[in-house]
Amino acid sequence: MSMGDRSWSLLQYATEQAPIPMDGYTAEEAAQFKDVIRQRIVDDLKSMTGEELIELVKENAAKVVEEKAETQAATPTPVDGAKRIQDDADLIDAGIIAEMVAGLCTKSQKETFVKVITKYISNQRRHYSMRPHREQEQRNAEDVLFDMFASEETGLISMGKFLNGLKTTGIRRNDPRVRELMDNLKKVHKLNNYETGSSAETQHLNRETFKAVVAPNIVLIAKAFRQQFIIPDFSSFVKDIEEIYCRCKTNTLGKIADYIPQLTRYCPESWGVSICTVDGQRFSIGDVEEPFTLQSCSKPLTYAIALEKLGPKVVHSYVGQEPSGRNFNELVLDQNKKPHNPMINAGAILTCSLMNALVKPDMTSAEIFDYTMSWFKRLSGGEYIGFNNAVFLSEREAADRNYALGFYMRENKCFPKRTNLKEVMDYYFQCCAMETNCEAMSVIAASMANGGICPTTEEKVFRPEVIRDVLSIMHSCGTYDYSGQFAFKVGLPAKSGVSGGMMLVIPNVMGIFAWSPPLDDLGNTVRGVQFCEELVNMFNFHRYDNLKHLSNKKDPRKHRYETKGLSIVNLLFSAASGDVTALRRHRLSGMDITLADYDGRTALHLASSEGHLECVKFLLEQCHVPHNPKDRWGNLPVDEAENFGHSDVVEYLKSWAEKTVAAPECTPEAVTTKTEADEVSSVQRVTAATPPKPTQDITNCNQTFQELCSTSDLDRSPNSSPIPTESGSGHSSPAPSEAGSTVSIASDDKTKPGL
Repeated sequence: MSMGDRSWSLLQYATEQAPIPMDGYTAEEAAQFKDVIRQRIVDDLKSMTGEELIELVKENAAKVVEEKAETQAATPTPVDGAKRIQDDADLIDAGIIAEMVAGLCTKSQKETFVKVITKYISNQRRHYSMRPHREQEQRNAEDVLFDMFASEETGLISMGKFLNGLKTTGIRRNDPRVRELMDNLKKVHKLNNYETGSSAETQHLNRETFKAVVAPNIVLIAKAFRQQFIIPDFSSFVKDIEEIYCRCKTNTLGKIADYIPQLTRYCPESWGVSICTVDGQRFSIGDVEEPFTLQSCSKPLTYAIALEKLGPKVVHSYVGQEPSGRNFNELVLDQNKKPHNPMINAGAILTCSLMNALVKPDMTSAEIFDYTMSWFKRLSGGEYIGFNNAVFLSEREAADRNYALGFYMRENKCFPKRTNLKEVMDYYFQCCAMETNCEAMSVIAASMANGGICPTTEEKVFRPEVIRDVLSIMHSCGTYDYSGQFAFKVGLPAKSGVSGGMMLVIPNVMGIFAWSPPLDDLGNTVRGVQFCEELVNMFNFHRYDNLKHLSNKKDPRKHRYETKGLSIVNLLFSAASGDVTALRRHRLSGMDITLADYDGRTALHLASSEGHLECVKFLLEQCHVPHNPKDRWGNLPVDEAENFGHSDVVEYLKSWAEKTVAAPECTPEAVTTKTEADEVSSVQRVTAATPPKPTQDITNCNQTFQELCSTSDLDRSPNSSPIPTESGSGHSSPAPSEAGSTVSIASDDKTKPGL
């Protein structure tokens, strides 16, 4: 018997020893499944050893996995009946579960083997039943993207326009996560013999080529256009940041640091801000590529490395966590004869001694420097991290105070054993002299905001516990003697440096780095501090801005109409459940009771269809809503009451209509909610309007894509149950639109193309 046959037989024999999960089968199908298994049992394999099994698995694993992948790719759609039973039986193969049984060496472990196989059958059945849906969703996303950006005249998509649309979401062309997309564009351009008049990024592609190009990164791209990042409306957020930047640019206060000559050479007009969110959305403005040295901004990074390698217990046995209340370079220790915290010079020097003596005691000075720089580069996602030797030499020449701190701590036995003070001081100056720019530091700040995971490379650099400790110290001690005021006014962890840098971390949201050389009397960048204060004045980023009644600030993490949409949902649910008290509360709050969901269904529609006569009376008599609004299918509230057999409501609505028949009847046609010029809303007033022509604006495309991909494919009937969903709509649904038509979905008359 061949090894392949023996693998099948042994595996089926082992499976027979335990009950097979039959949750997805009927009784008849389960019996058929067991028959398929029994037919493959071979008695002479009962004596096969674990060693033979491992040899068998290793021999067949690669081939079987490849064959199964090709088979499933060729038939991605789900099957049922006899074919599904046969396919599920075929999934039980020794080659596919090679890794699961590789550790089994003897036949005595067959019980564990059986459990693994049984669990594997269940997991594989679930995997192969769900994968077609995921693949179909991916194909739909690619097609929707193409239809959204393609030219109607040529039927081709302009990649320049597509990439610009991607940029408005915050994803740059040089983002490592879309490297495959850009590489594919270059390959296509090369295959087209470098078409004259176009570059790789300005090509015009057909549907199939476009889908092949974006396929490797479609998950990220779809998430971007669906506005599923932490800052969904990134373009509006960017406008607000630009306003703050311009206001801070006019600030001419402060003085450039002059304790070493290299710092005095910075231009006082230099001013740059870079932002990177935890989802990798990037924005920069100003002198963001101008190089500068880290100085004190390196302190939280070396502290993080020490925590990662040694743990908090060891690190904090040498350095404290309390604000000193004294000058950052003062000769003072706490009551335990330790530096107060790692953010002052004494604490940073001691942290460097831990790196030398404990983290990598066998490394030379050059090796420990390279080791530290590699951590910085990983944290920055490969952005620019360099070294300024002139600054290093100047720092070492003007280091009397820092050497005094070192000798003072050595006198008090603060350093670990075998510490070479000269090497420690050189290492400290090297960290301060590392060179970078705003772009790189914003990614480092975002990595700290993201719990130690770089948002652009998705590499886990630090453990979340390490970042928690670092941010806690930055919050209380990060801005020298201004730390208390900064925590009070800004309420966010930050670290400043005398080169003019200010690193601000908004946990779970974004990292920001601002750079401007002029400093205030306490050593903090003047423009950077102003920027941080104005940022929390505009947005609710302050640590305590989440208190219940503080709602006068913007929250860029919410979708534009999330709050308004929830209010409309609450209104419609109140009407559907017959809660007159809740309706009265909405009325007293000043809410427009005539608002409708995207299907045009008002509170009166819901109350009528559910037969809540008291709600209907309240809406008409107290709120004076129109009695005859039409939803998108042309149904009136009285029609809803008739459809669901509520005769008392029908009688009341007809009598109300007769009372108002003498007055000029005002049927609300094409009445929509007025918003600002740039707003796009998914809620509208009562409407029977004909939808306008779709627009090609990139921002509108982004909004359209989000709504297209969040729309259910299930057709709904106008006569189905009217209870609203969380999105504010009823269960009733639109009839399928005619070919080539569009459906109005937004209150500012913007449209989406049909799928």
